Amino acid sequence: MENVSSILVFTLSGLDGIAENRYVLFSLTALCYNFVLFCNIIVILSIASDKCLHEPMYIFLCNLCINALYGTAGFYPKFMYDLLSQLHVISYAGCLIQIFIIYSSALCDYSTLTVMAYDRYVAICRPLEYHSEMTNHKILKCIIFSWLAPFLCMAVLVLLTSRLALCGSNIEKIYCENWAVVKLACSSTTMNNVIGYIIIFVYFGHAVLIVGSYIQLIETCRKSKEGRYKFMQTCTPHILTLLNVTSALMFDVLYSRYGSNSVPQGLRNFLALDFLMIAPILNPLIYGLTLTKIRKQTDVYRLLKKIKGTLK
Repeated sequence: MENVSSILVFTLSGLDGIAENRYVLFSLTALCYNFVLFCNIIVILSIASDKCLHEPMYIFLCNLCINALYGTAGFYPKFMYDLLSQLHVISYAGCLIQIFIIYSSALCDYSTLTVMAYDRYVAICRPLEYHSEMTNHKILKCIIFSWLAPFLCMAVLVLLTSRLALCGSNIEKIYCENWAVVKLACSSTTMNNVIGYIIIFVYFGHAVLIVGSYIQLIETCRKSKEGRYKFMQTCTPHILTLLNVTSALMFDVLYSRYGSNSVPQGLRNFLALDFLMIAPILNPLIYGLTLTKIRKQTDVYRLLKKIKGTLK
């Protein structure tokens, strides 16, 4: 196998042509990142500081917000640096790390949404078994699953990518993406393609589980007014989050593999940023506005007062 050490850096050409607007884009990006941090940290602190919210649904929501902080940390700092830099480059190792963080975070979102769908299924369809089913041990296993599965998938994919001999260094995106690196290979990429499709198939299985859960939920909830209210209050934000994450991931995967260069670069950049910009803001806002317990606890003044009292 050829030595790939000759590729020391990659060029991110997705940011070409933004020099005249870079300060405006930097300001908007910094504002967006701070808002992401604020929204998710407020929800995390609200859940952590109130024992009434130490329930499976809220613990999984907290996990979703922690994952948002993890995923955006792999993108925003580097992106903001590139906006102010004349050269848009990233080291070989830095590129692989960014791929791992961004896409393990995206898959973790999906895994977490899957266990959240299971939690809602048990809560609404089997309410008498809920407390015996969703024990602390079961919750811990669900959280470990939501992180371990994406980490293993991306570790294998990144390891295979790192073994490829590359014949180019130009990535036509604003951040590193696995398929964009694989397309630069001058050696066989069959194994990368096979593993990539296996991962897609596994997470398609997640989607099937979620859909199956919601079919059961809808059948149960439509029988009573109370059931319909419970479904609207606790399941609607989950559905909105799921649709947003699914559409963003589908676009990213399909466009990376089959997209046309005729699409304007600005539009490509905007659509590629959906699960990095929109989802981390939308998720805490949707849950914060629709779940009554969360809405009450996300009053900033009340939250700070409670945290101060806890520290005393």
